[in-house]
Amino acid sequence: MIDIRLADPAASDLRSLIDANLVHGAGAAPAESDHTFGVDQLRGRDVRFWAAYDGATAVGCGALKSLSDGTAEVKSVYVSTAARGRGIARQIMQHLATAAQTTGITALVLETGSDLLPEYDAARALYERLGYIYCPPILGYEEDPNSAFMRLDLTSGD
Repeated sequence: MIDIRLADPAASDLRSLIDANLVHGAGAAPAESDHTFGVDQLRGRDVRFWAAYDGATAVGCGALKSLSDGTAEVKSVYVSTAARGRGIARQIMQHLATAAQTTGITALVLETGSDLLPEYDAARALYERLGYIYCPPILGYEEDPNSAFMRLDLTSGD
């Protein structure tokens, strides 16, 4: 069973996940289109970070960055290569949505790689299955052919 809990992204057992996510982002998108968060950004006062554990092993992570418009941006959802294919990313995304709803967040928004970046095909497909819809650039971003922007309304009761 996967245990998802608030965590400090600077914890030593999480460093490999965060570093792997940074490597993935740098390898998948041009530098100007890579918006992957590192440890310092994940420790920001407007960010809450969770880690997913399988027993004592950290296998995934995800974060929410609160935005001034009452939404929260999904950041740094990543699952270790060894743990993929077990639905952990879906569990993390559902956990983030529940956490956001309980704090009054009206919607979750995210930026991910566009269809020009096939490394993000699985992520976009997951977000679509979870009910996210494509939208214009979210707060803090500009139009970018390498980026897809998505939104999940949390106020409809779905």
